[in-house]
Amino acid sequence: MTGRALLAAVLLLPAGARAQELPLAAVQRRIDAAAPGDRIDVSPGRYRGELIVRQPVHLVGIGRPTLVAGGDRSVVTITAPDVTVEGFDIDGEKRGDLNRDASGVLAAAPRSVIRDCRVRNTLFGVYLKDAPGSRIERCEIRGIPEKPAGEKGSGIHVWNTDGFTLIGNDIKDVRDGLYIQASPHGTILGNRARDLRYGLHYMNSDDNTFEDNVFENGDAGTAIMYSRRLTFRHNRFVRNRGFASVGLLLKSCDEVLAEYNLIANNARGVFIEGSDSVTIRANVIAQSDVALIVFASASRTVITGNAFVGNLAPLSLVGRRTDTLVRGNYWSDNDALDLDGDGVTDRPYALSTLFDHFRGNLTAADLFARSLSAAAVSAAEKTFPVLEAARLSDATPLAHAPALPVPNAADGRPRMHSSLGWVGAVAACLSGAALLRPMRRRRQWPSKVPA
Repeated sequence: MTGRALLAAVLLLPAGARAQELPLAAVQRRIDAAAPGDRIDVSPGRYRGELIVRQPVHLVGIGRPTLVAGGDRSVVTITAPDVTVEGFDIDGEKRGDLNRDASGVLAAAPRSVIRDCRVRNTLFGVYLKDAPGSRIERCEIRGIPEKPAGEKGSGIHVWNTDGFTLIGNDIKDVRDGLYIQASPHGTILGNRARDLRYGLHYMNSDDNTFEDNVFENGDAGTAIMYSRRLTFRHNRFVRNRGFASVGLLLKSCDEVLAEYNLIANNARGVFIEGSDSVTIRANVIAQSDVALIVFASASRTVITGNAFVGNLAPLSLVGRRTDTLVRGNYWSDNDALDLDGDGVTDRPYALSTLFDHFRGNLTAADLFARSLSAAAVSAAEKTFPVLEAARLSDATPLAHAPALPVPNAADGRPRMHSSLGWVGAVAACLSGAALLRPMRRRRQWPSKVPA
């Protein structure tokens, strides 16, 4: 009987019969007896048990068969190279053992491909463990919402895997959306991670590129640590509103470029500590309690060509000295004039405020960050400066908002390229869009802004 005929027969069965579980042993025997490169089609139905793929085969679910956990281990374990698994629903039934890395799919061999699978109720979604050259594409991963973060794993976990690719995956209700460790030369494109602890948790992984991803509604936001030569382009870091959440955190990272990203409605926008040669360029950073947190331990940081819109405070500078270059950005609360019409306001924009000085490193002060008292202190300090704190200024602040090709929504609609486009992006994402200042007349991008 062909796969289509079998599917039709299954659909004609009564609902109770449809839920009957089929023997997994027959599928396991076909895999074990297959020749390298064979394609194995699995008919519709529910199959319970632990499936181990020891041969380099192409395993295809016809009509979305469901593989169900049979114990505390992973539902599917790949131990042979060049295996493809696609078209399955995988149900962990809220079981599993974290100490055994219990996953929907555990790939522990080179060049594994997991494609078009729906994984739910598992501790880890898909785990690449020492699996160089592997790919995870278009998978939907749902964790166990009622479990606390410490009792579940990541949606996609990548460990010791060189040259990996993650494309078009959707992740929700796990501990960390993407957890990447000791895994260089990766491409992370078009993924979405939401309603979790960290959207992206990342360390000791060099030469990776992140484009067109969405990291939102995280308790802690994203954290990038101990890595070099990273690129973040056209991503959305939005609505990360835990007590100490950060849209984009960089700790001990060198040679990082972040450009054309939307970093909006986070407790803190961008956090840079102990890092060298970080460039934050042409992003929209909006509606955060603090737009930038920069430590004195960060060296050769460049912040240029960004649009800072509706942030309560532009900067928290931790330390007395910094060589950070801030130049040619737009600040929505900059009330300086542009009398000569060159597109740059006639006086520098000071990023430090008295409230920042009071706050220092006291996280508890953030409780008052959105209060009227904080706004009053900030306004009074502009009029009557009485404390000399560490200062950082934008020497050439833009008088008008730049045209930035940042992403405007998570639904994949085209990016906006006009000066109104980034306002639309912010308005679509932020409940406080009414705080945006009216747009002034658009001018040519000033030539004095560094490239």
